[in-house]
Amino acid sequence: MRALRGSLIASVALLPGVAQAQQSVTLGEISVVSTSPVGAGGGNSSGAQNLDTLAQAAPTLPAPAGGVRLRGSEQPLNKIPSTVETVTARQIEVDQGSDNVIATLARRTPGVNLNDSQGNSNRVDLSYRGFTASSVQGVPQGLAVYQNGVRINEAFGDVVNFDLIPPQAIQRIDVVTGNPVFGLNALGGAVNIQMKNGFTWQGTEISAWGGSDARTAGYLEYGKISGPWSFYFTGDGLNDRGWRYQNPSTIGRLYADLGYRSQDSEFHLIGLAARSFYGAAAATPVDFTHLDPRAIFTYPQTQTTQVGTLQLTGRVDLSPTWDLAGNAYYRRFSEFYVDGNQGNFENCSSRSSFRGSLCYQDDAFNVNAPPTSQVAARRAYANQFAILGLNNQTIPFVRNIPYGTIDTTRTEAESYGGSLQAANRDRIFGMNNAFVVGGSVDASNFSFKSASQLGVINPNLSITVDPNNPYYGTIPGLGTPDIRTLGAIGLAPGNVSGSTLYLGLYATDTLDVTDRLSLTGGFRLNYARIQTRDQTGFSPDVTGVHEYTKVNPLAGLTYQFDPALNLYGGYSESNRAPTPLELSCSSPTQPCLLPNSLVADPPLKQVTGRTYEAGFRGVIPAFLSGGALTYKAGVYRTDLSNDLYQVAVAGNAARAYYINVPATRRQGIEVGAEYAVTPDLLVYANYALVDATFQFNATLSSPNNPLASTGAAGGAVGGDVIPNGGIRVRPGDKIPLIPDHQIKAGFEYSITPNWRFGLNVSAFSSSYYRGDESNLNRKLPAYYVMNLTTKYQVSKNLEIFGLITNLTNNRYATFGTFAETGAVAGNLSINDPRTTTLAQPLSIYAGLTYRFGADPVPMAPEPIIRKY
Repeated sequence: MRALRGSLIASVALLPGVAQAQQSVTLGEISVVSTSPVGAGGGNSSGAQNLDTLAQAAPTLPAPAGGVRLRGSEQPLNKIPSTVETVTARQIEVDQGSDNVIATLARRTPGVNLNDSQGNSNRVDLSYRGFTASSVQGVPQGLAVYQNGVRINEAFGDVVNFDLIPPQAIQRIDVVTGNPVFGLNALGGAVNIQMKNGFTWQGTEISAWGGSDARTAGYLEYGKISGPWSFYFTGDGLNDRGWRYQNPSTIGRLYADLGYRSQDSEFHLIGLAARSFYGAAAATPVDFTHLDPRAIFTYPQTQTTQVGTLQLTGRVDLSPTWDLAGNAYYRRFSEFYVDGNQGNFENCSSRSSFRGSLCYQDDAFNVNAPPTSQVAARRAYANQFAILGLNNQTIPFVRNIPYGTIDTTRTEAESYGGSLQAANRDRIFGMNNAFVVGGSVDASNFSFKSASQLGVINPNLSITVDPNNPYYGTIPGLGTPDIRTLGAIGLAPGNVSGSTLYLGLYATDTLDVTDRLSLTGGFRLNYARIQTRDQTGFSPDVTGVHEYTKVNPLAGLTYQFDPALNLYGGYSESNRAPTPLELSCSSPTQPCLLPNSLVADPPLKQVTGRTYEAGFRGVIPAFLSGGALTYKAGVYRTDLSNDLYQVAVAGNAARAYYINVPATRRQGIEVGAEYAVTPDLLVYANYALVDATFQFNATLSSPNNPLASTGAAGGAVGGDVIPNGGIRVRPGDKIPLIPDHQIKAGFEYSITPNWRFGLNVSAFSSSYYRGDESNLNRKLPAYYVMNLTTKYQVSKNLEIFGLITNLTNNRYATFGTFAETGAVAGNLSINDPRTTTLAQPLSIYAGLTYRFGADPVPMAPEPIIRKY
């Protein structure tokens, strides 16, 4: 709290005064935000959110003559009692060469940092205020993500695949905090993505670019209005070999929208199909990257992901003050992993009946072993770890062979559902009022299959399965598929199916008590039903039904002191249910090779959150050279109960299980300012403090932590280290991989009317490695990254652009954890347990965009964004 107070005082001192504030900007300004996933319904051609040259967002209701009617959950920003961050299509276009919408969010949004656990810039984890949205199965998810009103946290693991969304098709992204209306997973907030359609974008455009690591990419974009109909289509693709070894990327995406609107209704039929393929998705021991930054660990490691969505959205004006909106969708998701790993095998114990055969290492399980005096019981216990192959036959053990496995997983899910929302804006006792009531149904059927094939780690770290190995000779049993332990402990084929049902009912009301003061109240009821069925017979206790219910309230107020100063404050609650993956992997004695197996476990509790938020924001429209200055400062705290956490086990960094920890906290401040003199100059800067801590006393497993077995060495406090690889976590210990401090700044400047140049920099403080929850070891170092952007309008049809990322070629890591030390294969060994994924080095991209037509359709100038 001392750091929080000090940073807040310093940040407020940096803000400009508002004593000279003048009239508020209303024309050409986005100041309206959807406060529910459904928004205004009927696609995203709301005049209030996508202004054209004739549109105006009214600051109060009812709208003046000629103004834009607010529909659904649309609210002026100055009436929303929480933080809203907005990223626009033009800001995404600045980062076009990266083909990565997450890069734009990270560059512009305070409180956002990226963790690259995969070693690929297209698959990074997004962390906002210490809560994560990740594409990696097994990472606890704390953000709800919506696309056109449909929740895209995929069934089974709640993962989010931002890379399967075509960036050029995005109209805007709003990051909304403190709003339980967005349903499950909105612990840290919701990311609401709104896509283009033919009513908001017209023309024909192609773009192509290339650059570092043999990247080639491009897209086609087309939009048209014909009477009451509209059509929008885009298709794009990307291919590169990756900057690390064995690390290619291939992405293909198609998106289309057919729209119809009349004077009082609007409907859209939307389709999306996308596929991605990646290689070498894992961290690398620092012993290897010190010699070669491009080094990887064991391979093959490939991931193939596919998604298809069909969606219908609609909106009908029932009266001048009532409207009805909704959507229905069907979504298909498929993901296939091939992952080469160390095998963690050994000669069977002399206490077993299988000495001379291959056994799974039992280090992580011996806490449950019978005493050696009970000979028969100890033999039965040791026998459980014998590796069985075809026809349940044991496999001979060969000394000095670095065994490995080729692990495969396949996740399939079908999701379907819909939302329905009604909104009313009748005045109450002469006061403006906005009432919204709605509900949602999201259901899915899923299946998950996993298997392991016996292999060997070659001196080049490749894992192969041919028994006639060129390095080690003949190895009996190599290539055996579907291997498992006799007791199905630690290693066994997985096959689970199941279903989920998520129901939500919500209502909110915003009342203008005066023309300055607005009060907001509301709630959402969440119900979750998760059913899983074991199909293997090895883990019958996986079969079960879990139900969770919670009502999450919302209360807040805003006060408009004058056009340049708006105060807000609010309280809200949120929750998330454990995913099927987490429910099936929560036993320390039966850990999962994530995401490669599922076992029977005790049930987990749902996570509940309480968020407090307050701050002020404003806009000074005639600041300095007639530019607009927007600013904000805010504080927040989110306290979680029964937070879900992933814990490692000994012997294999990929094996882990989930537990509920009693309490965690994320708190901090966010300060930002943006100055725009359209179209010549844009300057922005922001700062965020993210104080993410554990709030309990307990012992967590971290067997590969180098101080977990060395007592008080290396600065560990007595009692922080527990036998058998445990570490003591105390209140105030930092949650790993979350930097305390972030600073972001940048500018764009038009050197000539046709040539625009930009530079941006982001700096982050140090953070602890995953697995160092007791904060014993040295941290991942602080780092900064600088990027350069430019574009030149050659003619009214042709534009060329360029992007340089990591301009100073800074070498840093955003992700780190620990691995088991020792020999790997050949002359290779791990002496330093730290493993990291280094950031992509200096990369250069260049390309062109061509807009067809003798007179390309002019897009309305992008409005000033009242971001705060």
